[in-house]
Formats: sequence, structure tokens, C-alpha cells
Amino acid sequence: MSSHHNPGKGAGLGLALASALAFGGSGVAAKPLIEAGLDPLHVVWLRVAGAALVMLPVAVRHRALPRRRPALLAGFGLLAVAGVQACYFAALSRIPVGVALLIEYLAPALVLGWVRFVQRRPVTRAAALGVILAAGGLACVVEIWSGLSFDALGLVLALGAACCQVGYFVLSDQGSDAGKAAPDPLGVIAYGLLVGAAVLTVLSRPWTMDWSVLAGSARLNGTAVPAVALLAWIVLVATVIAYVTGVLSVRRLSPQVAGVVACLEAVIATVLAWVLLGEHLSAPQVAGGAVVLVGAFIAQSATPAEGSPQPVASGGPERELSARRTAA
Repeated sequence: MSSHHNPGKGAGLGLALASALAFGGSGVAAKPLIEAGLDPLHVVWLRVAGAALVMLPVAVRHRALPRRRPALLAGFGLLAVAGVQACYFAALSRIPVGVALLIEYLAPALVLGWVRFVQRRPVTRAAALGVILAAGGLACVVEIWSGLSFDALGLVLALGAACCQVGYFVLSDQGSDAGKAAPDPLGVIAYGLLVGAAVLTVLSRPWTMDWSVLAGSARLNGTAVPAVALLAWIVLVATVIAYVTGVLSVRRLSPQVAGVVACLEAVIATVLAWVLLGEHLSAPQVAGGAVVLVGAFIAQSATPAEGSPQPVASGGPERELSARRTAA
């Protein structure tokens, strides 16, 4: 069913694009803070803990949620929040950034495998083709050929980030099936962030952070910007808004379609780095970005095969009738 005939799917696609834009802007804001003297893991902790603080009133409002869905909240916080961030930043210490990013964004293909082989539900050829094109386009965007390192632990950590991102898309889809009461999206986001912040506190040890960096300024392509303003962007836009729109999009679409659209994050991040940080795009990166766009479009326009059960890849009526998304 095309987005023209399915307003819910069209809205889901818009939310997925908004989420990719919000997530994609995190690196541009985080890099100046890291260059100013903050440890990458401390930036991650500030991001998640700040977002958890913003969402704390929501958590109080939905205080019954931990009793009703403790496994969902714990899984979302551990995987979708803490796991993705910790594994990705740990991988960066051992393998090139581009390689780690490409491996992490193999998640849509892993989601497709989960749906097909674990849930044993049919998927369309268009969705599979979209994943393949998106993965190939990402290989060009991150220029995987320019410095591949076969550090075994680094590759395992990057793959761990991809698996945790699968958890983000799969757990975001929980509660949207017929017959189940969907938990409130904002409540799941709030408690997922709280769980993630608690885990990251142990890993990052924020009491060792140089807090004075936040009182100064950072350089954004040669321009001095208040460090606290960059942090506010990371917390409010790249985390709170990004997670909310991302989870809502998965419930309106499907885990693997939203996952393919999320691949646009790498394209958006690269374009923003070009404009705001002066990191210019090469011809292969531009071509790769176009391929990612084509792959995302093919996947989101997938339709059920005639005579077969409604594939997860195309989203179904039950997603239109379900309550709105839950993210962490």
C-alpha cells in the first residue's frame, strides 16, 4: 500500500525522516565538545542523562508502567539506549569511524533476518532490495575502502551496536500487535532513558569528567559556540525528539522499513558535517547518499505479495489501529 493511499504510513515515513534528521545532527554537535576536551563516553552520558532528566516528569506520570512492562523498559534502556551508544563508542577506539558506522547500520538487514527467520513472517522482495541498496550506499557514504582495520574486538563491538539497534526497532514495535494494550510511547521513552542513564553512569564514571569544558565554548567550523548550547541541542533534539519520532515511526510503519529509512542518518550526518564542520563530500559519498535514498524509497513503498499474508515490511492495518509508538 503506497503512502498516498495510507495516511498512517505517510505520517510514519515523515516521522522516520524527522528522526533520522535529529539523530544525524548529534555528531555535528558532539564533535566540537569532544575536541574541546570531553571524553566521547562522557558526551554520551550527558546526552542520555540530560534527556532522562527532561523526561522525568513523564516517568512520574506513568509510574505504573514499570510494574506492567518491566522487561520492555529494561530491554529498551539496555539495548536501544545504553547498548548502542556504549558499543559504538567503544568500537571507535579500535576501528575507523566509517567502518563502525557501516557495521552499526547493518541493523536493517538484521531486522529483516529477525522477521523472516525468527518470527517466520514473510517479507517483500522490495524490502529486501531496499536493505541491500541502503547497505551498499552506506558503504560509499562512509568510504569503507579508505582504511579498513580488521581488529577483531573492534568489529565485534560494532556488530554489538548493530544488534542493539535491532533491539531498538524490534522493541519499539512491542505492544502494536492486535490484542495487546500498547504502552504509552512517552512513558517507555522516559523509563528507557532512565535505565540507559543508570547503565552509562557505571560505564562512563561522570565524576571523572572535566566539567569546566561546559562553561566555555567549542569551535564549530572555526566559530566559537557555547558548549552548553551544543549540549542542549544533543539532549533536546538529537535524543528526546529523535527517540520520540523514531519510535512513533516504527509503530506506523514496521521495524525493517523504519530501519532502512534510519540509514539516512548517515547521509544526513555527512551532509551536516560538510556544511557545518567543513568536512567535504567526495563523489562516491554523494553517489552513495543517492543510493541510500533510493533504497529507503523502495523499502517504504513495498506492497504485499498477492495471495500471501501481509508482510511485516509493508506495515498493516493493525499498525494503523494501534496506539502510538514507544521509544527510549
